[in-house]
Amino acid sequence: MAHASEHHHHAIDYIEIPVDDVAVAKEFYSTAFGWSFNDYGPDYAGIKSVAGAGEIGGLRKELATARKGTGVLVILFSKTLEESVRRVTAAGGRITTPPFDFPGGRRFHFMDPSGNELGVWAEK
Repeated sequence: MAHASEHHHHAIDYIEIPVDDVAVAKEFYSTAFGWSFNDYGPDYAGIKSVAGAGEIGGLRKELATARKGTGVLVILFSKTLEESVRRVTAAGGRITTPPFDFPGGRRFHFMDPSGNELGVWAEK
């Protein structure tokens, strides 16, 4: 997890993404977003912070499949939304909501190979 000095009261501190296959999920997120991981065995991988300060989350092997497409919506930031769409698709993700405008910018939603829905947004 992140270093103690980086924790903020009532802020999101760590997110675990349930996946069917940790290796497949690591390949997807690495290819789509350049993420890197700390391996803790076949059932868990910690998501390294892109700022280099510890971990921000994890990929957790989850056997239950009834949760497909449900749960908390994690939204990532992108400087180039169209490039993110391309990379998600090339990595094997499925766009569930194409890019759309909203008051703060533009965003899209996608499903990862395990069926988790996430969003990506960019400023106008």
